[in-house]
Amino acid sequence: MTRIVEEMVAAGCEIHVVTSLPWYRNHRIESGWTGRLVRREKTTWGTITRIHPFPGKDKRSLLRRAVGFALFSIVAGWCSMTAGGFRRRIDAVIAMSPPLTLGLTGWCAARLRRAPLVFNIQDVFPDAAIQTGAISNKTIISCASWLERVSYKRSDRVVVLSEDLRRNLVAKLPSKHQGKVVVIPNFVDATHITPLSRDTKYRTELGIGDELVVMYAGNVGFSQSLDLLLAAAKKLPDVVFVINGEGSARTLLQESAKTLANVKFVDYQPAERVPEVLASADIHVVPLRAGLGSVSVPSKTYSILAAARPIVAAIDADTEVPRILAASGAGIVVQPGDEASFISALNELRNDRARMIEMGQSGRVWVETHVSPAVVADSYLLLISSLA
Repeated sequence: MTRIVEEMVAAGCEIHVVTSLPWYRNHRIESGWTGRLVRREKTTWGTITRIHPFPGKDKRSLLRRAVGFALFSIVAGWCSMTAGGFRRRIDAVIAMSPPLTLGLTGWCAARLRRAPLVFNIQDVFPDAAIQTGAISNKTIISCASWLERVSYKRSDRVVVLSEDLRRNLVAKLPSKHQGKVVVIPNFVDATHITPLSRDTKYRTELGIGDELVVMYAGNVGFSQSLDLLLAAAKKLPDVVFVINGEGSARTLLQESAKTLANVKFVDYQPAERVPEVLASADIHVVPLRAGLGSVSVPSKTYSILAAARPIVAAIDADTEVPRILAASGAGIVVQPGDEASFISALNELRNDRARMIEMGQSGRVWVETHVSPAVVADSYLLLISSLA
């Protein structure tokens, strides 16, 4: 979203951003940002309002997270109504989910400011939470599904990342609302993430030499079937498996990997090191639990392709990531949770270094020609113009 804002500013737009204080990496507000509920900053192109995210200590408590989201959404709603001046005319409000609660927050701000609402869906909720078992209470599921439908109906347009997500949403809406769901994919900045040598400082820091490295980089949550990596690590002791990221499932995963000397857990790295981190791996993995391929499109896929590295994806067939890998020729797809096929795919690539390099190069070419920030931002601007 930061890059979309930058592209819109380059196109001459005035933007007023309402977001959270930095907190996501460690699930607590980062040093230097504490002490205030709301921080406002003027920029040359508009304003940035940063709000306390009300994080809880237990990332696994869905109730505590829901309360935090609700409090954040209320404060964000008030700040959105006044951002840039309460009486200033605006052309559109763009709200982003998750959290799903920001749909109604955006709707309130849009109505009071007499502007259309564009609701951006990164992951379909509550579907993802239901599939992973994070939500099982029927009352909570019913309430979340009601909030989901109401948010879509109240939006002037709902933007999703793939045709799979569009079909998912359309099936939940009456026919008169189905036409408002449109597809605008995510993207990657191919000028920031470029192909680099595998012999990085990052590998040295982790004590890795010339060993083959298989990496997962991203949120370590329950949606990702990262137990596949541990199963592969047991079968492939001469391969180093790096799990780079944090999330609610990391503690349990680390406990399960205590006896595996070839598995390394690393915290999130600063944004400027992302190209180096991605280049440090020979193979990247993009795993999602069964049923989630149609409700989520891991944007890490684009970054890995930009870094010219091959992918082994354990994701439902005939969903967006498998289609990307088929079109780009940059990876292998196996069924979610299929340990034998996953390990076989890793073996297939590690025994053919030339093929790995060829796949990585093919992915890089596909990214450069299909998913640029400027094209995606222009799609949003055209959508807003059509609503105006």
